Amino acid sequence: MRSRSSTDRLEALSLEIERKLQKALSSNSQRLQILQQLFADIALKVDDRARDAIMSENDDGIAPVDEREDGRLCFYEILANHFVRVPESGRRILELIVQLWSQSFASNIFALLFHKWLFEAPLDGKEISLRYSSALVQGATNVFWIDIQTNTRHFLSLYHYLLEDVALIPDRLTKISLQVQKLKIEPVLLHYLSCMSILQGLELRLSTSTRLKACLYSFTSPGGLTYPTRAVRHAAWNTLDLLFPVGRYPRHVISLFFRLLYPWYWPSSCWNFVGTCAMTIYYYILNLLVSTWESLRRHSHRRTHSE
Repeated sequence: MRSRSSTDRLEALSLEIERKLQKALSSNSQRLQILQQLFADIALKVDDRARDAIMSENDDGIAPVDEREDGRLCFYEILANHFVRVPESGRRILELIVQLWSQSFASNIFALLFHKWLFEAPLDGKEISLRYSSALVQGATNVFWIDIQTNTRHFLSLYHYLLEDVALIPDRLTKISLQVQKLKIEPVLLHYLSCMSILQGLELRLSTSTRLKACLYSFTSPGGLTYPTRAVRHAAWNTLDLLFPVGRYPRHVISLFFRLLYPWYWPSSCWNFVGTCAMTIYYYILNLLVSTWESLRRHSHRRTHSE
């Protein structure tokens, strides 16, 4: 009985969202204000009384309030689960959002309400999936910056779902090595390699682990213009050693042995080594001077106070 009652209340909330979207579509002068208010409404915290009224026993995709860092449960989390269980309930809302695509807050509302539906409900075609995915990326980026600028975590469950239930599931991890090999722009590749540290500690499939090792190792080879730059090689080594610490030293020894077979790489390698050592010594001496100066200054300050 409670489950049926909660479903009815969620349907009523869906109708209210649909009504506001209809109003935004028909009112040019107040469209932005209506969409902004709707976005604020679905991001509101659910109080205890409302939570008991609209949550059902089937909401297993929502973390309990007592397990949350901020103890906050928002309306969009419950509605996102509802639209996965009852896709027909959100179909009209989705059609209205599509008509408001170019408006501010439309992608934000889509990302909050349909981020689970996009990955768990069947879609009609690849083109539609691409359009919705673009809107999700834009909306998730927008709400991310809203949290950053307001120093809050209202949309943490959205990021957690996209990371834990979308990006890091085994079937999707198999595509990482293919994606990395397609990257040709150095800053993008460096950023991608640095972000791969999140895979540390995950139990990867043997095939995925083997492909990823081979992919990262391919970025460690020096060479001509078509080979990875020095920055990429070092980033690849760091990522490889972080994700696969077993066999770290043998890998470096083997790499050094193969580099010795190509004498034309020796001058650049020696120059980089000397430059790195010089910079290390310079910063060490600078840090030593600064720490000595701070120590003398504190000692003089204490002696002055004691006198």
